[in-house]
Amino acid sequence: MNQIRAILWAQWRSMRNFYPRGGSVLATGVIIIWYGLWMVGAAAIARALAEPAITDELHTAFPIAFFFVFVYWQVVPLLVAATGASLDLKKLQGYPIPTRQLFIVEVLLRATASLEMFVVLLGASAGILLNPRLAKTGLIAILLYVVFNLYLALGLRDLLGRLLSRRRIREIVLLILFLGIASIQFIAFRTRQLGRTFDPVGGIVSLPVWPWTAAARTAQNEAALKSFGILAAWCLVAGAFGLWQFSRSLSFDADAANATVLRRSGRPGLLERFYRFPALVFADPLGALVEKDVRFLARSPRFRMVFFMGFTFGLVVWLPTAFGRPGGAHSFFATNYLTMVSLYSLLLLSEVCLWNSFGFDRSAAQIYFLAPLPFSKVLIGKNLCAAIFISLEIAIVTIACVLLRMPIDMRRLGEALAVVVVTSIFQFAAGNLMSVREARGVNPDSSMRHNTTGRTQAFMLLVQPLAFLPAAFAFLARFAFDSEAAFFGVLAFDAIVGIIVYRIALESAVEFASREKERFLTALAAGAGPIS
Repeated sequence: MNQIRAILWAQWRSMRNFYPRGGSVLATGVIIIWYGLWMVGAAAIARALAEPAITDELHTAFPIAFFFVFVYWQVVPLLVAATGASLDLKKLQGYPIPTRQLFIVEVLLRATASLEMFVVLLGASAGILLNPRLAKTGLIAILLYVVFNLYLALGLRDLLGRLLSRRRIREIVLLILFLGIASIQFIAFRTRQLGRTFDPVGGIVSLPVWPWTAAARTAQNEAALKSFGILAAWCLVAGAFGLWQFSRSLSFDADAANATVLRRSGRPGLLERFYRFPALVFADPLGALVEKDVRFLARSPRFRMVFFMGFTFGLVVWLPTAFGRPGGAHSFFATNYLTMVSLYSLLLLSEVCLWNSFGFDRSAAQIYFLAPLPFSKVLIGKNLCAAIFISLEIAIVTIACVLLRMPIDMRRLGEALAVVVVTSIFQFAAGNLMSVREARGVNPDSSMRHNTTGRTQAFMLLVQPLAFLPAAFAFLARFAFDSEAAFFGVLAFDAIVGIIVYRIALESAVEFASREKERFLTALAAGAGPIS
């Protein structure tokens, strides 16, 4: 336990030296609101479960509820490419710490990826305690179910982390994940299209051999001994799987796995021509800045994963919402399907190339202050690089919609492009400010995002809706006046306002970077301790 205390103490000192001492009222407020809403939901669950009359209905509802807890815990972090906090094993391998102690710490850190589910299960536990018709062994079942999810989440995170660190295999893994999620969405889409309710209890999901069903039946005292044994067996399997994957990750060398033999080619290939394209369009030094960022982002596993998710997961995420219901082809989401998918892609890309645009540069950002070029050109270059990838993302999404025979025409394509352009202008303005005020180094070799600062998350939760608000006004204008002219008129006005806001934000970001240069560079170069 001394080693665990030493790790936690080193992490506390690192955070105390790295982050502002005074904290952030904004971040605290957003965190209170977010988890406050989950606590309200947990209280509602506790109150519902406390009613003795509801006990008869739990036979169907409980397995569904536990299944969706499992899905949220294991799948949602993958959909947003975020895994919460984790040990930085490279910083700990030089110390004589037993693997099992590191494994215990890593298991506990898995809780940061899905704290919401802890709150929900805490509410369920309170309801079981208050309901006289429910067995108190349900508390043990919930505890075991939490342990099972923690073990499994750790094992899957380490397994995917190693697979996503290998070239070529990374794309295959992402494709398999996409096909798996797409198949679930397609089943829900087809059943809702045919007017039937998607009932997982009636299928494979409700089989008693699954851990969520075993946890639900143990909580209801239905074949409690058998169900408890099944759940305990799942915990042992998940624990062995998690320890196995964690031990393999300790000895895994991502640099060696990605090592390739360089081959000289007489003629530049298609990818090399894409890299050189910005330098042909923009004069130096702007062209060189854009080309450098395009090359780096295209080679970063973190960026490539988010870019891939934008035109794959985005297509299936909105599919049941847009076309799942009978007669849904004329709904708002169906008629604006391309626009919704494009905005989702923009939302994903903003995290890696807008809100922390200097994160991949890290200590190399010093060159921007040493080279004889205005800092404003650096920010504009990063915005142009982001615009190139956003345009490429939208083009791929459009081609995919055409191939899938989605309702796409030139008018809808024009609407999607106009909405994305206007929204991007406001995103660029806010991102420039955020990139210099809340700069932080990012590991480009990590495909999954770990925890971010509280102020960064608070800023994104508050500003992201504001950036999408101009597009919402355009849709409201079209609904109110039933006119495409009103829609594009509002977007044109929003674009003018956005350009003004962008210029003001750019000047403010340049001024802050010049005034707080040391703080800016220190934040990018600083490490985050043994827990990243």
